[in-house]
Amino acid sequence: MIHELPIWFEWASLAALIVLLAVDLAIVGRRPHVPSMKESGLWVGFYVALALVFGLVVLAVGGSAPAGEFYAGWLTEYSLSVDNLFVFVIIMSRFAVPKQHQQMVLMVGIIIALVLRGAFILAGAAILEQFVWVFYLFGAFLIYTAVKLVAGGDDEEEFKENVAIRLLRRVLPVSKEYDGAKVRTVVDGKKLFTPMLVVFVAIGSTDLLFALDSIPAIFGLTKDPFIVFTANIFALMGLRQLYFLLGGLLERLVYLPIALAVILGFIGVKLILEALHTNTLSFINGGEHVAWAPEIPIWLSLTVILGSIAIATVASLAKTRRTAAVAAKETAPTDATGPEPLSTAVTQDAEPESSSSSASPGPEATGR
Repeated sequence: MIHELPIWFEWASLAALIVLLAVDLAIVGRRPHVPSMKESGLWVGFYVALALVFGLVVLAVGGSAPAGEFYAGWLTEYSLSVDNLFVFVIIMSRFAVPKQHQQMVLMVGIIIALVLRGAFILAGAAILEQFVWVFYLFGAFLIYTAVKLVAGGDDEEEFKENVAIRLLRRVLPVSKEYDGAKVRTVVDGKKLFTPMLVVFVAIGSTDLLFALDSIPAIFGLTKDPFIVFTANIFALMGLRQLYFLLGGLLERLVYLPIALAVILGFIGVKLILEALHTNTLSFINGGEHVAWAPEIPIWLSLTVILGSIAIATVASLAKTRRTAAVAAKETAPTDATGPEPLSTAVTQDAEPESSSSSASPGPEATGR
């Protein structure tokens, strides 16, 4: 449902978040560098704490329903954003982006994503208000996406340039080398665009594709455009610091796709049940509401989302730890003539010698 939160609160929240993003962008622009683990951890902790506090403010202003929907939406979008970092890593590697400028790339990509997602959210809210049956399509799409994740059909090991990037390369003159974080440079007296522009488009357009999954998912948890947009903002803020914090840990989250599949599948089923509960399509139950279709409460959604993420994380770390231990054992040097086999050999050889001679078998055995 759309909650009647005070207009002043919504505008004040959006204004504060825009200012925060602008300050973050200014900091990155003035001091491009590779953040340390400590710095990244502090920033990620700050943004997570900020989201938790914002949820409490929503609770105080609007009650438990919008607060619960915000937390569920934020957790869902955040977990999907972590999965998106795999592709961001590939893009950075594919275009050989200098490490000290990767923060800027991620920040600009986040801003592009927010603008595009904002348009998606407004369009989605308007469509859902007029055509409730769209929930059937959203639900079916999310279930299909969940099946693809489990089946491994969403393999992202290799980044492929999309139509927007290929078109950009054909239309605009692009230099071969970077010029810091600039998008324009001069080479032999000619003004050219740098590969940084291509990277910005790659990050932005890729995130637009991710929105095709995430926007229907969060609309399955709340129909309030304000809650949807703020959950997206908080999920994307701190994403660049999370990129540097996780680093190689991303490869250790081997069960994350399964957790995301469970979450998306659950929300897909929730959407279809909700569509059945408010059904108006004439060819389903004669256009009447389906009485047996239950309404899934927000607390159950939160439980499924948190439980899936927690179980996947613990199971992933346990599996990678076992894999590392097995690999270390296999690569460890082995001594074929260790103490135990040598002792056995001595004992076996000593018995015949002792029966025919009273000489000590020790030197002879050890000589072998």
